[in-house]
Amino acid sequence: MDPTPAPEAAPGASSSSSSAANAAAAEDLAGGVAAMTLEERFATLRGIGEECIQEDELMRLLQNKPVPVCYDGFEPSGRMHIAQGIVKTINVNKMVRAGCKVKIWIADWFAQLNNKMGGDLKKIQTVGRYMIEIWKAAGMNLDGVEFLWSSEEINKCAHEYWPLVMDIARKNNVKRITRCCQIMGRSDQEELTAAQIFYPCMQCADIFFLKADICQLGMDQRKVNMLAREYCDDIKRKNKPIILSHHMLPGFKEGQEKMSKSDPSSAIFMEDDEAQVNVKIKQAFCPPKIVEGNPCLEYIKYIVFPWFGKFEVIRKESNGGNKTFLTMDELISDYESGALHPADVKPALAKAINEILQPVRDHFNNNSEAKVLLNTVKSDQLSGVHFARRISPFAIFEC
Repeated sequence: MDPTPAPEAAPGASSSSSSAANAAAAEDLAGGVAAMTLEERFATLRGIGEECIQEDELMRLLQNKPVPVCYDGFEPSGRMHIAQGIVKTINVNKMVRAGCKVKIWIADWFAQLNNKMGGDLKKIQTVGRYMIEIWKAAGMNLDGVEFLWSSEEINKCAHEYWPLVMDIARKNNVKRITRCCQIMGRSDQEELTAAQIFYPCMQCADIFFLKADICQLGMDQRKVNMLAREYCDDIKRKNKPIILSHHMLPGFKEGQEKMSKSDPSSAIFMEDDEAQVNVKIKQAFCPPKIVEGNPCLEYIKYIVFPWFGKFEVIRKESNGGNKTFLTMDELISDYESGALHPADVKPALAKAINEILQPVRDHFNNNSEAKVLLNTVKSDQLSGVHFARRISPFAIFEC
């Protein structure tokens, strides 16, 4: 991977330099599109999603719009794990390569609504800046990427945003909205604050507010994306946002369908050192000959192969000797037969992950500003856990 990162402005920065950068990026995107066939662009984008709604709409979009707008977003809520860091980098780079303009929505207001970092907006924005630093260091191609802070953009265009949110809320009942609460990491059985019920209406509005053609989010965000398509039916809008939902990486423990920040041993964080990565992978669930529900194999499929295009196993001749796998199917065949053992997979996976993460570690070790951001996020996350227990539910509305 050969990224060309560009410096990113914090909220409130001047727009003159960013306008020039956007114009240059548009020219680069046009050149990239010309170098790929329609079928290649479609295959690149379709390869991102575990699910695509709808494939025929995606093909028509690429035929009719040279530079589609892809919407991705994140809620700054603490340290970044490898699914947020590397999988997002891989997917964004594919979208840019396919000629898309990627708008990454830094959902700081949403994190406040969801009571992350104790509801402290300044701490949340510090997390947002830390995450952008990680993507730059990891190799995200920022030529076709625009980072937008929700608090800033919504305030600038409140006359557009809030009537849209209100209309979405008016056209849906509470039961339909609470079914979308999975997007916040919440169950519809939990007792929700009024702010959290409002959250799905806002996220649905984001799609239209950002003029997104494609919603590129995880499978856990599917329900609110479908709400946006249903809203198009309500308002008789023909062009619906295309949903391209990527796979959710599991945690390292048996039965963990999704990586969890609350259980550090189940997830690799982007600034974990080599020893931490080695220990977590060594302890990971990885049953011999079993592919289904095997988190180590999922890491290889969704991180190592997209990053390197291969998976290298180093082992003694008595254990079969070194082998380089060029496809996941080949690896699965050997694993199911027993020719490839967990004791072969784990050290090879740890080596690959450490190689991917090393530039990020170097950045946070060598860049003084990045180091301060990381230390601040770590300390704020700890204090935020205790503060969240006593924060007023109305604090987000207080001046």
